[in-house]
Amino acid sequence: MKFKIMILSLLLGTTFYAQEVIDKVAAVVDNEIVMLSELNFQTNLFAAQRQLDPNTPGLKEKILNSIIEEKLVLAQAELDSIMVSEDEVEQRLDYQIELFKQQYGSKERVEQIYGMSIERIKRESRDEVRKQLMIQKLREKKFAFTEATRREVEQFFEQFKDSIGVIPEKVDIYHIYKNPKTSTEAKLQFKQKALSLIDSLKAGADFETLARKYSDDPGSASAGGDLGFVKRGVFYPEFESAAFALKEGELSGAVESPVGFHVIQLLEKRGESIHARHILIKIKTDEDADLRAIEFLSEVRDSILNETGTFSDYAKKYSEDEDTKAFGGQLGNYYLNQLDKALLDAVSKLKEGEISFPRRIDYGQGNYGYHLVYIKKRVPQHKAELEKDYTEIKSLADDYKKQQKYTGWITELKDKIYWEVRL
Repeated sequence: MKFKIMILSLLLGTTFYAQEVIDKVAAVVDNEIVMLSELNFQTNLFAAQRQLDPNTPGLKEKILNSIIEEKLVLAQAELDSIMVSEDEVEQRLDYQIELFKQQYGSKERVEQIYGMSIERIKRESRDEVRKQLMIQKLREKKFAFTEATRREVEQFFEQFKDSIGVIPEKVDIYHIYKNPKTSTEAKLQFKQKALSLIDSLKAGADFETLARKYSDDPGSASAGGDLGFVKRGVFYPEFESAAFALKEGELSGAVESPVGFHVIQLLEKRGESIHARHILIKIKTDEDADLRAIEFLSEVRDSILNETGTFSDYAKKYSEDEDTKAFGGQLGNYYLNQLDKALLDAVSKLKEGEISFPRRIDYGQGNYGYHLVYIKKRVPQHKAELEKDYTEIKSLADDYKKQQKYTGWITELKDKIYWEVRL
């Protein structure tokens, strides 16, 4: 995940670093060149991430070799006519921007850090993201079905068991989720606030001013509610249905989504994209809603403990997490060091077979819910054993086999595609 978060830093940083040094060509691969500025930036970034001295002997050569390998794969992807659609590029860009917003807290903070708008970040990064997707597709096509045999797993374990060392503690986690819903009466108050803003706008009030003053969307309020150009699939379906149906300059009614009521104005349509702005009146839960959620989950917990049904039975019937309820509430098997702090706090003191009391878990930006958490199985930290940890060891062996094949493939590409180091 950290690598993905750093991609745009890498792209944009290289661009600006190149302007600050006397540049020269470090390497050529097919029709692509590697500038010294790019090599220096990637070396410094790699060193910073791992707390290394960027002048460590051999480090720059290692980074240059990685860049050359990547460009060799890109050249082969072009020869193989690997195609990447505009939608795929847009989805990856949107995903990376979302990671940035999560990391830095808001759209405005991202723009401040990089000194440009989100739209410009996407525009500057588009070509490089397309190349990365082409490389990814070719690697998947080449190695997706590469797996280690049982014998190869055994050989891998014998060779690397000392390096594998300790397997971290692992838990099989289930949950039942309850969203503390605001009462109908309270919800009407928030809708009425949105309707009053619409009346003010129709009477001539300035949209940007009202958005800055009243909108509960931290990502757009300071920009006067401006959301920029977007395609379908970015926002809630209810929001998009209303926004895409508007004419340029038209105001919506009070549009309800899972987070609240939106007042939307369409500014411009451009092909399959729209430029819109909005004011969000967030539906804030009241204390009664919290109490209702806690009481409901407490009753569910008592019923399970009284053996009137299994945890999975109740999750399928009552959980409001649509992604897990069909699977009996199973979140999955996780090592403790993979869990975020909120979930780690929820499971850390539970023993195998135990069910937590109703627990509030915060998701950030004021969003939260209540959960019953159940640990179906808990495997303590232990030294790696072939049979006990076969799935994990096989996964490592699969990766090792893919890397071996990849190394051999790169050697073949170096023999057939022109490349040259010029340092």
